[in-house]
Amino acid sequence: MKYASMFDRIDLHLIRVLHTVLTERSVSRAALRLGMHQPAVSASLKRLRELAGDPLLVRSGASMVPTVAALRMIEPAAEILRSAETLFSEARAFDAATAHQTFSLAASDYLDPLFLPQLVTQLKSAAPHCGIDIHPLSADADYRHHLAQGHVDVVIGNWPKPPDDLHLGRLFGDEVVSLVALQHPAARRGWDTEAWLAAEHIAPTPTHPGARGFIDEHLASQGLTRNIVARCPHFGLIPAMVAGSLLVLTTGRQYAERFTGVLPVKVLPCPVDFPRMMYYQLWHERTHASNAGRWLREQIKTVAASLRRPEPNAAAA
Repeated sequence: MKYASMFDRIDLHLIRVLHTVLTERSVSRAALRLGMHQPAVSASLKRLRELAGDPLLVRSGASMVPTVAALRMIEPAAEILRSAETLFSEARAFDAATAHQTFSLAASDYLDPLFLPQLVTQLKSAAPHCGIDIHPLSADADYRHHLAQGHVDVVIGNWPKPPDDLHLGRLFGDEVVSLVALQHPAARRGWDTEAWLAAEHIAPTPTHPGARGFIDEHLASQGLTRNIVARCPHFGLIPAMVAGSLLVLTTGRQYAERFTGVLPVKVLPCPVDFPRMMYYQLWHERTHASNAGRWLREQIKTVAASLRRPEPNAAAA
């Protein structure tokens, strides 16, 4: 019998009968344990004997004993059954305390600088055996492709118009402000739209080719252009660059205010009217129903909520 045709004749139920008959060493006891009629178990044992080319279970006095070939089958059969049991249960269940897997996420560092440290702390506390891979949203990173191919589980950042082919979860919104050095002229006398546009701005390197980002996308929609004289792919370093220069960083208030106590910088309102900057987590359909994926997204949401500034008029609501 060819291997392929023999394999096609084996199903999981037959493996279960094989393992039960060999461990019980009795067709009648196996039938009781399996909840089957004895003739059905005998018929399955006949099929198994034909497939193996071996009697598998033979009489020895008043009892039955496995053959040498059958003894070699017991553990492989048990392993197949264990694997089959976990095959779908692992897809359905996720126990963070005992799980062993790696969570992979790509994140913009435009977020609150406390976000990723607190997220890693929470993930390692709740899922101590899980690994964490954090990837940057760099100019050459095609995050849609990485999500679709399973290279990352979640992408976190802010987009003027989030892609509609991915699942989206809102994390928080933030007021757009500018961060300047204390010695910047605007820190003393303020500015109007014309002065703000003419000031020397520093901006992050776009997250993907052709992207203008939230600030410049909105300015373009108003027919405005700011004077960007510097770009940096490391957003976390920009506040320090601002502190020692006349550069202007425009971003969310939550991010900017984290640096006012540690650097000689000041937060100023923007003379241009911006909508709130929205931060999201994005994920692909491939992980949408995964319990592990749902758990990860809930941790991200919880950490974002713990850091979130109150929304305008929230106290009155």
